[in-house]
Amino acid sequence: MQQELLPQLFKTEYRKIVSVLYKLFGLDYIEIAEDIVSDVFLLASETWGLKGLPENPTAWLYTVSKNRTKDYLKRHTFFQQKIQSEIINSSVPDLEIEINLSEKNITDSQLQMMFAICHPSISAEAQVCMSLRFLCGFSIDEIANAFQTNKETVNKRLFRAKEKLRYAKIKIEFPSKTEIARRLETVAATLYLLFNEGYFATNKDVKLQKEFCLEAMRLNYLLIKNEETNLPFINALFSLMCFHSSRFDARLNENGESILYQHQDETLWNKELIERGEYYLDQAFKSNDISRYHLQAAIAFHHTKQTDNPEKWNMVLQLYNQLLQLEYSPIVALNRTYALAKVQGKAAAIAEAEKLNLSNNHLYYSLLGDLYTNIDDAKAIHCFQTAWALARSTADKAIITNKIIDCGREKNNS
Repeated sequence: MQQELLPQLFKTEYRKIVSVLYKLFGLDYIEIAEDIVSDVFLLASETWGLKGLPENPTAWLYTVSKNRTKDYLKRHTFFQQKIQSEIINSSVPDLEIEINLSEKNITDSQLQMMFAICHPSISAEAQVCMSLRFLCGFSIDEIANAFQTNKETVNKRLFRAKEKLRYAKIKIEFPSKTEIARRLETVAATLYLLFNEGYFATNKDVKLQKEFCLEAMRLNYLLIKNEETNLPFINALFSLMCFHSSRFDARLNENGESILYQHQDETLWNKELIERGEYYLDQAFKSNDISRYHLQAAIAFHHTKQTDNPEKWNMVLQLYNQLLQLEYSPIVALNRTYALAKVQGKAAAIAEAEKLNLSNNHLYYSLLGDLYTNIDDAKAIHCFQTAWALARSTADKAIITNKIIDCGREKNNS
């Protein structure tokens, strides 16, 4: 029982406890907070193995974490004085430091850490790395696996990001009310990237990918539950995540190979997540301020309806048009051509797609291959072959290989 419980508690409670200690010690001394909490879990492993599980394992972890932190502060008067002056604003030398592990303070600490990490002084990639490490509690090995790199690279990336935050003298605290709205855009963008890192990743660790998505949703939900950050575009982003993740279990077959949207088993879609997505999308549209997340979530909503009728694709095409007007992106323009093919036919979509000329993008050639299929199968196969050569992941290459086989079959039967 203890062997199963402790790893589970590490996943859920480590990040909560350490977030409070991060705030206590500050960004300059992140490692101390991590060492204290890691030692607590090591002690739990040793103690529980000898004496059995305590009556309330979570309370045991919280109590020992508080005591270990207080002991550390007593041994290092520099930190006691620093915390008293900065946090408590007191000059009483023997004042007891309160380690507040209440649910509210844990949530506030995580939100404040989120704003500190998502600072414009560091790159988006570094923000995602720091979020995974400091907000979600993922190991360096897990992050390296996600980014398909090595531990040394991840450690260097985290070190450089922390140094930039230290140089900028960033504190773990809520920005001012006027600053929150501006900084919240960066926070949302980081959560969006974090979710995509899980949802669109092509490595084989499906469990890890799903956990990334769930962590992005958990952090997004913290923003919704906070009055100052519960803004329409945050609700729209959460809605988008719900719609996408509702199809997670239908995206892979038993061999771990990707299943394209049109071939997915709709019975595997998570109806509860779809309903949650609809609720938060409705909340998002109660404001007249429309963000890219509103439009992307609305497009994702229509993709939870597998009906293939003109009304659906007309609506999707209009949403893509609005999205491009709001914020142009070549990939969004490429995705739009699929909806355009459904509405105006493949010839119109080919003309629009070829204007993009994304010659280094395998998705571009893969879509062109789809559009040319049954119009010019030889050209379609050539596009698929180009896409295969440009694709980097095994999963993408497998999808394209299947398209080449299907197209060749169509060509031979024509």
